[in-house]
Amino acid sequence: MSEYTHLFLGTAFTSKSPQEIHILKDHLFCINVDGMIANIVAPEDADYQPLLAVYQGKDNFHQLADGQYFLPGFVDLHVHAPQWAQSGTALDIPLYDWLNTYTFPLESKFADLEFAKKVYDDVVSTLLANGTTTALYFATVHKEASVLLAQICADKGQRGLVGKVVMDDAEQNPEFYRDADTQSALADTEDFILAVKELAKSAKQGIYPVVTPRFIPSCTDDALQGLGELAAKYDTHIQSHCSESDWAHGYVKDRFNKNDAYALNDFGLLSDKSVMAHCNFLDDQDADLFAKTGTAVAHCPISNAYFANSVIPVAHLHDKGVEIGLGSDISGGFSPSLFDNIRQAVMSSRMLEDGVNPALPAGERGLPNSRITVNQAFYLATAGGGESLSLPIGRIGENYAWDVQIIDTKLPAAKLPIYDENEDLNDIFQKIMYLVSPEHIREVWVQGDKVHSR
Repeated sequence: MSEYTHLFLGTAFTSKSPQEIHILKDHLFCINVDGMIANIVAPEDADYQPLLAVYQGKDNFHQLADGQYFLPGFVDLHVHAPQWAQSGTALDIPLYDWLNTYTFPLESKFADLEFAKKVYDDVVSTLLANGTTTALYFATVHKEASVLLAQICADKGQRGLVGKVVMDDAEQNPEFYRDADTQSALADTEDFILAVKELAKSAKQGIYPVVTPRFIPSCTDDALQGLGELAAKYDTHIQSHCSESDWAHGYVKDRFNKNDAYALNDFGLLSDKSVMAHCNFLDDQDADLFAKTGTAVAHCPISNAYFANSVIPVAHLHDKGVEIGLGSDISGGFSPSLFDNIRQAVMSSRMLEDGVNPALPAGERGLPNSRITVNQAFYLATAGGGESLSLPIGRIGENYAWDVQIIDTKLPAAKLPIYDENEDLNDIFQKIMYLVSPEHIREVWVQGDKVHSR
């Protein structure tokens, strides 16, 4: 019998497919020294009782209490870490004004490492408390502060993918907040990549550098070309914004006479390690290019309601083979919770299908076959995120990282409405998706280590 670092006993919910939830009732989850799920044992399996006999009563045996459940840790594919300091403010103005009046002045403050540490400590801890075990972060143009964010992720046990943002176009970015020039932007990015790769050697859960042009309007052609070359040289992840709003989509078409997707691809920025945020205005050719290159979409449903001028057709993109995960887009999205974004993803998809203009006849009002279920939205926040990053995360399954959140449905002050002890587990899953708040998340584990508890 194998020796395990931890043994967990309880009921877990995980995605079997985008449409189906796999319920593992009263299973044993065997975790190895690397923090991976080495074995999952069902109650009817021959090893079940012998494993219980060996591990029960030991410090490394963990049994869930009645009313508690395992969920995979969430994978947030789009977080502007510095913008945590302005979350919940200025969401009622256009994107261009929001960036220039609020966001860029705030991000410029991250030249101050003391200020950066205060915000980054808080945002990483907050996301962990909300069940986010992996986050794909935009930092700022500042190399030192961006490395600091990666260090904080490493120290707190979160799997962090961090990008030093590139904004080198003097005509498109404010003088007080941009890279000094293209050469320094690329040199700082390469230094950042090397520093984070060195840091990653001692981070069990994984810390990754990400090549990060903010979006095409903020970068010169030379910077975009150079970033594509750096990503290829060091085999890094890549992130940016793509076809987010009418303004951004139109700007790129005017500049290159093509859509964002094709422009980014020309610079070597689309690959199976690329994640592009928003993508509300992808057409079918763009989607086919994403599917061909393995590029994923970070769907940010709360943020899109404020800034995107549209609802992204998630179901249609999935049907075309595009990988999609979920993003909070702090602070364009006000909530650090992917539970909130799961709910908004479902609601937005139904509004897209049914339409919102009551002046139109019902049959002309919406886009047919656009709705997604809560099962599909949960998939986006977990397995879809893992697939988007090409990492073994987002599922509770053998050979996946033990990244989990433990949900307690029987908190005295916040009990979920579960009154029948024999209630169908599928119904309990749906109640968890729609009703859980951060206080229900009692523990969070990343790569086999407990990183948060209440």
